[in-house]
Amino acid sequence: MNHALDFLRQKGLSHAGKKADRVTSEGAICSYIHSGGKVGVLIEINCETDFVARNDEFQAFAKEIALHIAGSVPPPKYLRKEDAPPDAVPHEVCLMEMPFIKDTSVTIGDIVTQKIAKMGENIIIRRFIRYKLGEA
Repeated sequence: MNHALDFLRQKGLSHAGKKADRVTSEGAICSYIHSGGKVGVLIEINCETDFVARNDEFQAFAKEIALHIAGSVPPPKYLRKEDAPPDAVPHEVCLMEMPFIKDTSVTIGDIVTQKIAKMGENIIIRRFIRYKLGEA
């Protein structure tokens, strides 16, 4: 049974890789204000269709990623390791390389790939910004 689940999981992930070239012109901008009102996040996540963008699961996914950005210590500064300086440690400063705050066995990149496989559309985290009271 475990072997069958692993096979299906890998098959879904291979399908996700095939969707990477598809245009993502729809999506959502999600905001999250951490308790106490001292940390806030805006994030843009794109998908292929408006139908998926309005889906409750997609909206919850966007909120989870925004919550991750707000709660990470140290917070991500870059989206991908290609955006970071060469001397940076990717899993500390790059969102897509960071372990997910709710399950450290997977990265944010893995979570995105799982959502692509599940929803059947290309999904891209386009950009984010994190605000903290008192920081420039």
